[in-house]
Amino acid sequence: MRAHGVRLGTETLDHSSRVTYYDIFNGDADGLCALHQLRLAEPREAVLVTGLKREVRLVEKVRAQSGDELTVLDVSMQDNSEALLRLLARGARCQYFDHHFPGDIPSHPNLHAVIDTSPDVCTGLLVDRYLRGIFRPWAVVAAFGDNLDETARIAAAPLQLSTQGIDRLAELGRLLNYNGYGDALDDVVFPPATLYGVVSRYRDPFTLIEEESAFGALRQSHADDLARAAALKPLSETDGGAVYVLPNAAWSRRLSGTIANNLARTHRERAHAVLVTRRDGGYTVSVRAPRARPIGADTLCRQFATGGGRAAAAGINLLDESALDRFVAEFQRAF
Repeated sequence: MRAHGVRLGTETLDHSSRVTYYDIFNGDADGLCALHQLRLAEPREAVLVTGLKREVRLVEKVRAQSGDELTVLDVSMQDNSEALLRLLARGARCQYFDHHFPGDIPSHPNLHAVIDTSPDVCTGLLVDRYLRGIFRPWAVVAAFGDNLDETARIAAAPLQLSTQGIDRLAELGRLLNYNGYGDALDDVVFPPATLYGVVSRYRDPFTLIEEESAFGALRQSHADDLARAAALKPLSETDGGAVYVLPNAAWSRRLSGTIANNLARTHRERAHAVLVTRRDGGYTVSVRAPRARPIGADTLCRQFATGGGRAAAAGINLLDESALDRFVAEFQRAF
């Protein structure tokens, strides 16, 4: 059963005479599940504005006017501040949920910002808090997708699920998150807007797992990619952390976040960096702070142009090849 209607937005968007709703969200598990909870609670037709995980400058794609309403989820306010201020000045209203470093949060009567940068919080959990837990299973999926396993299990406790049930929500979250990684849409199994359309048909995540063919497609692609990655060795390894460099391949781009999260779960005392060789040169970087001390990833990545994120997990969109040695040295110094 479809939970609500959506319209896809793929270009810079405009309109003339009527109020328009825009749902602007990160295409990873957290963004998908955060929006899904909101629209289950508050159904409405909206223009979808989304992209792959690192496509965070999404607000600038919208040309909203006075009276229009924006909902922004799981994309950095700092990276969208200029566009956000411009739309607020036009008279648009905005509800903003996020857990990344926000920079200076504007004080504006048309902005309702729910920002929490605590390392054990994701956007899906912020929405769950806002909705008083009425769609908690989807918040658990979001938390597992964001590699917050302990937090996800705490959130799941009132649901009284079996171990198998929790494991199924964990797998769904990780597969939704896996689909968010790539340099271009042809890297991923489903475009994020398409995958959101799939998720939006299901009030119950267990029904999706049991009945949805897209779940099986994600599971198979994920397993195939993991098999390709089995022989990976670190470029650099110390007691404090390890750096991996993946080849220029679609499977590498899809799997980079999964590898970083798996390493973080397996070696809780170490930090990890996974670099993917870009097709246009340089590297895309994913950093995970030690699970035992989930701080420092964002500070490290912000030392480099295009770097950012949160304390436990951060990244660099483009690291020049000439900066590789410097990155490894700074990584080792940080951890």
